[in-house]
Amino acid sequence: MTRNAVKRRLRHCAAQRLDLLPAGVDVVVRASPATAQASYAQLDAEYERLVRKVIARLAVRPVRARGTRC
Repeated sequence: MTRNAVKRRLRHCAAQRLDLLPAGVDVVVRASPATAQASYAQLDAEYERLVRKVIARLAVRPVRARGTRC
């Protein structure tokens, strides 16, 4: 039951921030066992922090064609 509650909370966090993600970006979330102890506010804040971190990395990284080497 706890796992399903965590999944619902994380889905809600993700749904609220879909507009932050660039088109074509998929997000995979892996929740550690400690996640079950976190409040919704903590999950929400951490999810947003990590999404913004990924977006910042995407902005810096050059886009290259598939199959090419750097």
